Amino acid sequence: MSEPSLPRAFILAGSLLAVCRAPRYLAELRERGLRVLLITSANWRAEAERVAGDSGHPLAGVEDIAFVDGGVRHEGSLIAGPIAAALAWRRRYDVVGAYAVGETMVEPAGLIADALGVPGPGLRASRVCRSKYLQRWYLPEFSPGVAFAGDDLSAVRFPAVVKPSGRHSSSGVVTVTDAESLRAELAAYGDQETVLVEEKVVGQEYSVESLVQHGKAIFASVTRKDTNDHDGRHFVELGHTVPSDHAAVTELLLDANQAVLDRLDVRDGITHAEWRVTANGRPVLMEIAARPPGDGLCSLYELATGRPLETEVLRIALGEHADYPAPRRHTRQVYVEHPEGVLDDVVVDWPGVRVEWVGEAGVWEQPEPLPADAPATLHAVHVHADRGAVLGPITCSEDRSVTFLVDAPTAAGLDEITERVRRAIDIRTTPKGASA
Repeated sequence: MSEPSLPRAFILAGSLLAVCRAPRYLAELRERGLRVLLITSANWRAEAERVAGDSGHPLAGVEDIAFVDGGVRHEGSLIAGPIAAALAWRRRYDVVGAYAVGETMVEPAGLIADALGVPGPGLRASRVCRSKYLQRWYLPEFSPGVAFAGDDLSAVRFPAVVKPSGRHSSSGVVTVTDAESLRAELAAYGDQETVLVEEKVVGQEYSVESLVQHGKAIFASVTRKDTNDHDGRHFVELGHTVPSDHAAVTELLLDANQAVLDRLDVRDGITHAEWRVTANGRPVLMEIAARPPGDGLCSLYELATGRPLETEVLRIALGEHADYPAPRRHTRQVYVEHPEGVLDDVVVDWPGVRVEWVGEAGVWEQPEPLPADAPATLHAVHVHADRGAVLGPITCSEDRSVTFLVDAPTAAGLDEITERVRRAIDIRTTPKGASA
């Protein structure tokens, strides 16, 4: 008597933050009749347990969660746990796909996909995209000038940028202006971290999002970024505009991005590459990730094109035919720079829009795409901190507290509504330590 067939399943890997901000992955996998298996960091165990009894939460439909140890400050530490989980699941399920929706799980997810023989970015892309120093090795023509922290740093030209190779969300990335500040910053990193010291590249920041299937880019689009490095030492993203409103550099970036995809032999999946373009027109690669873009970029692409990006990511990961249209509407996400202090409240003076307190790993409700010629619209205002949280300087992505999403039929209309919304949002804080 033959054994009954194993239930079909799909492995998602990433932080709960990434999963909860894009619940469509879970919903569409379940609609296909697939069991959802999730690999995430052990740091998210408490949050998963907190929502375990909520039948309306996206995680309610997850078949099993593997909480794994390790972290970005210890290179390679996030490999063994995910592989152990996949070994156990392979005995119980017919695993038909695996993909990372968050940065830290890109390499293990790539290894899992490769061993299972299912579509994935490929071993080279999965490894190199998790290491800034390997990106400098494979892509010297697009890299900033670099010296490793273990080398003789006497030739470093200032200002320079210090960045840990394996972290994400701008964590630990800082400008240094002299040898003394360089030595002080290097001393603050962990002993097992690989730290890069690079030339500071001055120029507008962009990203390129690419859908790749069978080694061919089937879609690529440029996003313009706003960052806070203009008046400080850090490089935190405070705005995304989809598509980019700087058309003059679009072809330059798409050509450079294609050269990077070819060199890294990206096979199947989505990439998110961050670039700066210097005053003399040189595209410089800051980093490339082999996973969906973070923040609200997936929402922006859906608003811009009218179709969800996540659906095509899953089609590629499952070996189905995928395609994606060009943007037909202008969209933007803005992170509002907050006053420092204890967060009391956030209010928005806008008809029909209320502030949503989503927390660090709360579910993002996807706004409904509008017709291409619809009036400029404010879709959402999200607060990622809790009332009573202490808001300080924005030194990495986790420090941001309030964001909004807008779209418009024209680039000029997008700029106009952006400024109106900025004026309509009031972030209310009390100085830390003030009496009630």
